[in-house]
Amino acid sequence: MQNIEENKSLKAFNSFGFEAKARYFAAPDSDEKIMALLAYAKKHDIPVFVLGGGNNVVFAKDFDGLVLCPKMNGINIISENDNDIFIDVGAGFEWDKFVRYTSFLNYKGVCGIENLSGIPGTVGAAPVQNIGAYGMEVKDTIFTVNGIFIDDIKTFLLKNSKCEFAYRDSIFKNSLKQKTVITCVTFKLSKKHEYKLDYGNLKDELAKYDKIDLRNIRQTILDIRATKLPDPKELGNAGSFFKNPVVERTTAERLLEQFPSIPVYPADSTDASRNKVKLSAGWMIENCALKGYRQNNIGVHHKQALILVNYGGGTAQELMSFAQMAQDKVFDKFGVKIEPEVVIVN
Repeated sequence: MQNIEENKSLKAFNSFGFEAKARYFAAPDSDEKIMALLAYAKKHDIPVFVLGGGNNVVFAKDFDGLVLCPKMNGINIISENDNDIFIDVGAGFEWDKFVRYTSFLNYKGVCGIENLSGIPGTVGAAPVQNIGAYGMEVKDTIFTVNGIFIDDIKTFLLKNSKCEFAYRDSIFKNSLKQKTVITCVTFKLSKKHEYKLDYGNLKDELAKYDKIDLRNIRQTILDIRATKLPDPKELGNAGSFFKNPVVERTTAERLLEQFPSIPVYPADSTDASRNKVKLSAGWMIENCALKGYRQNNIGVHHKQALILVNYGGGTAQELMSFAQMAQDKVFDKFGVKIEPEVVIVN
């Protein structure tokens, strides 16, 4: 079939820079091409893996199937009213370019995703992970998710309420895991400029500007991220490797008695209703003396303990062994299990 590459190196398609190969690889730029590729894979009994920007994935070994990397790159305002604007964005559109677009739209910009500036990856991957940062989550702006079911090659449209969004989670990581190809996401963004500035030191950093607006918020977050987070182009990483664990409130209270400075955050509304809270995985890793720690080619970043890095020449096997060591040390000290945020492809 046309447009399929064989024995494709995936080194440039994962931000850790690990070497792995796909038996087949395709980067379709339309729904029709995706459906044709899925039909071909189904006919020949070829497994399919959907890859976004590769910024949150680890290929533990070569993939003996078809890696599908959607490249739909359109962006279109479909409707608006006095308060809101609805925008369709192709799955292959770079996430941070979309944030920049919204910050400058109609001169004043529209609100809802400005705190998610600087997050690598594509728009199609955003709902899968329910990306979040600085007190915002993308679930609060997603209106619908469009895509194609891999098995029966039929299109779907899921409203926000059907996506089962939770902290760094969605239906696309659970019952629909690797069962869909997301092709387009519709966002509902606000024309009212109501900002979320209470996370971390964001408000303090904004004090250097004479006014608070979308562009200054975006630039401030980009500046903060640049000082804390390594550039994957310079040092292989996938951003936060572990999720902040959600635990029972009683567990957090016990830990606060032993470790009074451990950060405790509110959980999302669903977990909060179950009397749960969120702990800082980075703080626990750092307090296991792992910040800046290195074993051969893999280590914990010296500025941000949530980030595992490939110093060059590392392998996925080294990374997974290192990650398990970090998990074990955190559990031994705090009795809390931390889970990877990244997708491990075995």
